[in-house]
Amino acid sequence: MEDLVIRDADVVDGSGAPAYRADVVVNDGRIVSIVQEAAAAGCQRPGAVRELDAEGLVLSPGFIDMHAHSDLALLRDPDHSAKAAQGVTLEVIGQDGLSYAPVDDRTLAEVRRAITGWNGYGDDIDFDWRSVGEYLDRLDRGFDGRGIAVNAAYLIPQGTVRALAVGWEDRAATPEELDRMRQLVAEGLEQGAVGMSSGLTYTPGMYAKDAELTELCRVVAAYGGYYCPHHRSYGAGALEAYEEMVALTREAGCPLHLAHATMNFGVNKGRAPELLSLLDEALAAGADISLDTYPYTPGSTTLAALLPSWASEGGPQEILRRLTGEESAERIRYDLEVTGADGCHGVPVEWDTIEISGVTDPALGGYVGRTVEDSAALRGEAPWVTARRLLVEDRLSPTILQHVGHEENVQAIMRHPVHTGGSDGILQGAKPHPRAYGTFPHYLGRYVRELGVLSLEECVAHLTSRPAARLRLPDRGLVREGYRADLVLFDPATVAAGSTFEQPRTLPTGIPHVLVDGRFVIEDGRRTDVLAGRAVRRTPV
Repeated sequence: MEDLVIRDADVVDGSGAPAYRADVVVNDGRIVSIVQEAAAAGCQRPGAVRELDAEGLVLSPGFIDMHAHSDLALLRDPDHSAKAAQGVTLEVIGQDGLSYAPVDDRTLAEVRRAITGWNGYGDDIDFDWRSVGEYLDRLDRGFDGRGIAVNAAYLIPQGTVRALAVGWEDRAATPEELDRMRQLVAEGLEQGAVGMSSGLTYTPGMYAKDAELTELCRVVAAYGGYYCPHHRSYGAGALEAYEEMVALTREAGCPLHLAHATMNFGVNKGRAPELLSLLDEALAAGADISLDTYPYTPGSTTLAALLPSWASEGGPQEILRRLTGEESAERIRYDLEVTGADGCHGVPVEWDTIEISGVTDPALGGYVGRTVEDSAALRGEAPWVTARRLLVEDRLSPTILQHVGHEENVQAIMRHPVHTGGSDGILQGAKPHPRAYGTFPHYLGRYVRELGVLSLEECVAHLTSRPAARLRLPDRGLVREGYRADLVLFDPATVAAGSTFEQPRTLPTGIPHVLVDGRFVIEDGRRTDVLAGRAVRRTPV
């Protein structure tokens, strides 16, 4: 007798092949048997300690979130239904060049302040690690040594590496500092990271020139990892920024995965085909490229991220000093509203597109859910005055929704063969982006069932086997005998995101069962107390 048999499921196995009906047997965390058309064939059906009737449900591999910001949430919230209820069984964290390892005491304090808007300050976290390996070990232990809600893979954050080796200054690294960064990246990969990320519109990572990034990517390539840049512009100059990353990784011989690969702002309306043509040309020439997107038009980041890079030099305390100085604050305003700051992707800010989604100071909660322009109008002041006040009083922590995307671009990019799904989900704030709670069911409900942009089989492949291949995971991402039993059962007729812009923390519908390592983390639509997630480490070359 085996642990579990899932009977009469419509198996969409992640390969893109047509669905088939089968009994799937799970034992000791792995798929041990798949018996196709078991009922119709009249053969001896496999037995198990437990049976689950999957009539009318699709069985697929667990979804892999290729761009997540759960770096502290996984250690803060054992429930973590934001992802588990979506069918996510693996998240890739350490994104956008800023996270919490490798660090020393100084760098940890600086990073915690810099990305409070993404993850909270972490007063409730015991930061008992400093290296990448120690952080992954901490994920393994999770809560009381029992683990975490879902699995997690880690990207070495290049901005954090630069902060540790160079600092927050806008200057070239010395040869000795570059050697130190190479060493830190190599150590992180040896300890289990799957690649390296960058946030090239965030400080201090944005201060790295291409030559420096290329050298670090050579190290990543030597260990079989991949480079995941949030590149230098998603607005004015977006195509040039994509070209830069393609050329850089070609020079380094490093696989490239483009983070939240969008074409935003008015200057890029309808221009997704130009991006896809660029990628197709590189792929035809032998480049190893993939990308991820979320199925929504607004973006989400911190309000401070929009500031010009010169205003961010030196770290969070220097930003606040410049914001409180009248002369420097006026220069910031001019760059934002007239020139187009590099933090705002070279496009002059449109305050009516910037919606405050979260603050850390409850006294500022009245700003949440309103655009900066609307809040300024209520106060009878200029939008910059409102934005500046929020940045100073909430100490750079406000998060925002940025309504600058285009539906035709979103749909065109998600159709591409190298596309994967990534939520870019920020879980902080009173009104986070609904993608944090809804990305994967939104793909299945909106873009498969309602719009037919992708077939069910193709969409599941985008969310499972393709990311598993990028991560070089030999036993995940497919429903195959011998593979790990990270599985999702969903109703294709009802699966949908419950989260909306008005109610962003609503859980999805139509996903009754989710298994991590063969154990139910979602059962009959409810979160169990199972903590089956662990750190997923890089597969050695």
